[in-house]
Amino acid sequence: MSSFDAVSARYAEALYALAQKAGALESVLGDVERLTAEIASPKVRAYLFNPRFAAEQRIKILDPLLGGMHQLTQNLVRLLFDRNRDGVLLSLGDALRAKQLTERGAVDGVVESARPLSGEQLDELKTGLRARMGKEVLLDNRIVPDLVGGIRVIVGSSMIDYSVKGRLAGLRDRMNRAPLSAAARA
Repeated sequence: MSSFDAVSARYAEALYALAQKAGALESVLGDVERLTAEIASPKVRAYLFNPRFAAEQRIKILDPLLGGMHQLTQNLVRLLFDRNRDGVLLSLGDALRAKQLTERGAVDGVVESARPLSGEQLDELKTGLRARMGKEVLLDNRIVPDLVGGIRVIVGSSMIDYSVKGRLAGLRDRMNRAPLSAAARA
């Protein structure tokens, strides 16, 4: 699960629509994936987003990579640098993935557990979440030893907490909010 801003979402929407119309969606999605991997490099990122260098200088570092990409991808990257929106490149991959998932009626999610879940357990959980949410949920299993047992599922801004730690915290909160009888106060 990732986050991105509204500006990145708008650029991703536009790129997705243009690529789909041109019949180049798979190619453009692959381009953005490669671009995202390249930008993940600390050296590339340090130079590419350094405002001390002119945009023309900074984009040159991407020229070898852009040369093999679809024209739509090349045009977008150049447009972002021309409009001083190069920061959109940092979250473009996430925004495009979100758009792609929305188009297919799916959403990313994370299931946290104290130990790794089996494929069968994940499939069962996905089936239950699909029935509950009305869409396919793609789950990533994250190990969180502090949970002790049970699971915690996070999808978008929703969290379902069936962990031992979560249940104990809920019990503690209910006990703290419970009114005390007169006999208990004495």
